Amino acid sequence: MAEQRKTFLLRIDPKLWADLEKWSADELRSVNGQIEYLLRDAVKKQRDGRAGKSPPAPEKNK
Repeated sequence: MAEQRKTFLLRIDPKLWADLEKWSADELRSVNGQIEYLLRDAVKKQRDGRAGKSPPAPEKNK
């Protein structure tokens, strides 16, 4: 059987929506496609261990 996409409701701030519309248009994607792209990229980075790590703390002068 073919894999079906999951549908869900997303409430989003109108300013963020406008930013996503412009960004997606610049990259020739739909807003839905842009959100999927961003989520997929974030999940990949998280799985690869590149996200969620804090940069090293600066050394304190003694």
